[in-house]
Amino acid sequence: AAPSRSLFLWDDGRPMRFYLRPGLAKLRLAPLVLAGGGRLCRVQEPGAVLLAQPGEAAPDGAVSTEYVTECVERNQRLPLEPFLLAARGLLAFTEAEDAALLQAVRGQGTVRVSGRALWIELERSGLTRHSWQAMRDRYLRHLRPRLWEPPQTEDPTQIKGLFAAANREFESTESGSDSSDVAELSTQDEVERSPGETASNMKTGPEDSAFLDIQLQRQERPKSTCSSSIVVGQVVKTMEHFMEKFAVDLFTVTQAFLKNSGDVEATSYFLQTGQRLDGYPVWSREDDLELQKDDEHVRNKLITKFGAENVAKRIVFRES
Repeated sequence: AAPSRSLFLWDDGRPMRFYLRPGLAKLRLAPLVLAGGGRLCRVQEPGAVLLAQPGEAAPDGAVSTEYVTECVERNQRLPLEPFLLAARGLLAFTEAEDAALLQAVRGQGTVRVSGRALWIELERSGLTRHSWQAMRDRYLRHLRPRLWEPPQTEDPTQIKGLFAAANREFESTESGSDSSDVAELSTQDEVERSPGETASNMKTGPEDSAFLDIQLQRQERPKSTCSSSIVVGQVVKTMEHFMEKFAVDLFTVTQAFLKNSGDVEATSYFLQTGQRLDGYPVWSREDDLELQKDDEHVRNKLITKFGAENVAKRIVFRES
């Protein structure tokens, strides 16, 4: 359709007046404004719409130059509010756009939310007026933190309570997949493994049962004592590091640790890829229930699924 000659007229018939500082953007937009019945001011006048390009420094109340091109493309005068720029020149998110983002992301997994594919799909669908990078940044840095505010404490009691809450969340909302009954992290030096053990752990014969017993004995030895504050401080630092590195909230990090038996390296890899570093699956609620059974056949099935070393670590981790 031909552009409307009354595109930039107010409801009372008065032409909309725009001010845009001299430059290439003004040369590009001037014909569009004039063709739509609008006017361009030589200086900034009271009542004139102040235009600025996204990304450049702009005073409060400035409107993105995308307003003009969007009106022309749709051949209708659009409201100015959705195109208001923040003080640093970025296109501000409206409450409706925030709500749309929260609705679109609901039910999506941690890895998908932290990745790119989901946000590219949302950009292509026209969910908001923003790029996929801006939408992802808006959600990860501003919206999701409001859903879960981490406790600002290093109190061991509260840290353990957090794990207990995460565990209850698994049992109530994820029964049947990726859950556990544990309530604490193990330290990194307790979960180191040597290369090449993964392949050997695939066997389920007597050698593996013996290896499992050795692992249990080794991990059940008395450990050197240290103050609770030091241990909790290490836990908090590790969790804060993962929250910043993967742009996730504290609850998500806690659940990831529970799924990976407190293994710091495995948890890091899982938050990045959604999979275990050693190729084995993450522990589920059903696996933990099976682990509680005093049945050699069931135990061997778990060894086949997770490897003898991982089964031994899971037992120690649960009992901690």
